[in-house]
Formats: sequence, structure tokens, C-alpha cells
Amino acid sequence: MNDTAPLSAPPRRTRGIVLLVLAILGMSSAVFVVRRPLLMSAPTCMAGRWHGCFDTFNGVVLMTLVALPLAALVAWALARRRRAAGVTSAWRMSAAEVGMVHGTVPFLWLTMMPGGGAGTVPARVSLVPLRDLITMGPLGIAGNLLIFAALGFFAPMRFAALASVPRILALGAGCSVLVETAQYVLRLDRVSSVDDVLVNAVGAVLAALASRRWWRTTAQAPSDQPRPAPAPAG
Repeated sequence: MNDTAPLSAPPRRTRGIVLLVLAILGMSSAVFVVRRPLLMSAPTCMAGRWHGCFDTFNGVVLMTLVALPLAALVAWALARRRRAAGVTSAWRMSAAEVGMVHGTVPFLWLTMMPGGGAGTVPARVSLVPLRDLITMGPLGIAGNLLIFAALGFFAPMRFAALASVPRILALGAGCSVLVETAQYVLRLDRVSSVDDVLVNAVGAVLAALASRRWWRTTAQAPSDQPRPAPAPAG
């Protein structure tokens, strides 16, 4: 008799419940911290006015939080469709796809917001490494670390070819170079800095290391294909 099999399910279920509770507590804490800025931008967003909603930090954060239920619904619909098709790891794949988009697009939107002198002041470039870290400050460094954090966290879980720290580093650096180049070409009154590229890439790598427990198994057993149908007996 196997006495360990019945005892393995409850701890796994308990671990999932604990993780869910921790996620809810973390989200609630984040909302509590930013509650005042969000309440300031809520009337403008509810009125449907562009200015003060989608062109401000508070407004973008508010709309990101409001869109969370929709993102969860999309992930559920994708997972259900894949499970019906017999795809393994349907929930992981669907959550990774939605997480990459929902966690990256708002930060890119904030990064590409034009400054007060957009289109009039000349484009600025800073190519000296580590020179701009002092002027960034703690908030600036934290913001740059988060820009591609969701991409670094979920991309290796979804794509087995990216399940490698050097590849995530290259992905984060490449995406950051594209963003800095767009800021320079569009003259958004922002400094295109090599330090931004470095910090963005480091943020992607740190997030990837946080999810390594899941994307290493994905790399070993890709799950993009449906499960083969069992052969008929006899």
C-alpha cells in the first residue's frame, strides 16, 4: 500500500491557498499605499477625459488595476480553451501570456509619455555607463527595474527557448534599446540613457530568477502541443 500518495495532496493544496492569500494581501497593500493618488485620478477617468487619466502616472496605475479582472477573465478563457484541446500546462501558458501583456504595457506607456518640451527640445543621449544612476534616485531605479519585470518573469514560463538567464538578459536589453531609440527618434523630452538599458535588463533578470522554479520545468518539457490520444486497447 502507498501511504504517501493520499498525504501529498493536502500540503500542495495548502501551499496554493497560502500563495493565493499572500497575493491578495500584497495586492491589497499596494492599493492601500496608492489609494490617495488613485482616488484623485478616478473622477477624471470615470468622466472619460483623456487629460488627467491616460497621460498621468496615477491614471495609468488606476486603469491597470481596473483591468485586472478583465485580464484574469482572459487568462481563464484561454486556459479553458486549451484544456478542452488537450494542451498540457494550459493554466501556466495562459497566465504567462496575459501576465506578460498586462504587466508590461502600462510601464511602456508610462515610459513613452512625452515630457513638457516634447517636439521642441533636442533629443538627448547619455552613453556613459553608471553616470545617471545618481540622478535617477531610488524611485527612478525601482521604476526602471519594473518596466520589463513582468516580461522577464513570464516569458521563460511561456517560451522554453527563453528559459535561460543570458537570453532573458538579452531580451530585456534589446527591448530597452528599442524603447530608448523610440524616445530619441520621437523627441519625447526624455534622456535616452545607457543606464536605463542596464537597469531595465537587470530588472528582467531578477524577475526571471524569481520564477525560475516554474520556467525550468517548462524548458525541460515543452507543452505547446496537445496531449496525444491514447491508443485503443486490443
